[in-house]
Amino acid sequence: MSGGSSKHLNRRAFLGTTATAIGAAALGGSAVPAYAVTDAEIEGDISTVIRRNISSFRSLEWRPYFDTLSKGAVLVDTTSRALHYWSEDQSVYKLFPTSVPLSEEMTRRGRTSVVRKIEGPEWRPTPSMKKRNPEWPDFVPAGPDNPLGTHALYLSWTYYRIHGTHDTRKIGRRSSNGCIGLYNEHIAELFALTKVGTQVLLI
Repeated sequence: MSGGSSKHLNRRAFLGTTATAIGAAALGGSAVPAYAVTDAEIEGDISTVIRRNISSFRSLEWRPYFDTLSKGAVLVDTTSRALHYWSEDQSVYKLFPTSVPLSEEMTRRGRTSVVRKIEGPEWRPTPSMKKRNPEWPDFVPAGPDNPLGTHALYLSWTYYRIHGTHDTRKIGRRSSNGCIGLYNEHIAELFALTKVGTQVLLI
């Protein structure tokens, strides 16, 4: 195999594993070998995923989930693999497809909030990630190799984020260990709409 092909595969493996490992560290468990599970779903027939989700990928009202829309609200429905956003004045409603955690054990649900917003996020593995994967780099700058995509919303739960992804095959699939991923164009739109303090509910 040529050096160029090897580099491409290594980059793909890294992108496929790093984004999923972030959530695993938050759960205190070991990361599931990402390309043993993730690739099966990533490489699967997208029409199957669409057929399974189409009935649940629908508009929702905010009131069953939030008492108020103060600072705006984000609802992540891990069953339908969709993210809903409502602005504080109710003038804006957005619905985006997402990636979701690989398994029920890796899925965290409940209320949190946006505590930090970063455009062009950098990525650093946690000590436990490096222990499990010593070949991973200590630092990945913003750019096409960064597993957090172009924008990231940091939540009050340590290591949990709503972020973009350069690997568009992950959207609509179980492909993370806790974080919620969006297409880069969608996270950019959500990034502009949200603020520090925007409430977030994962169900």
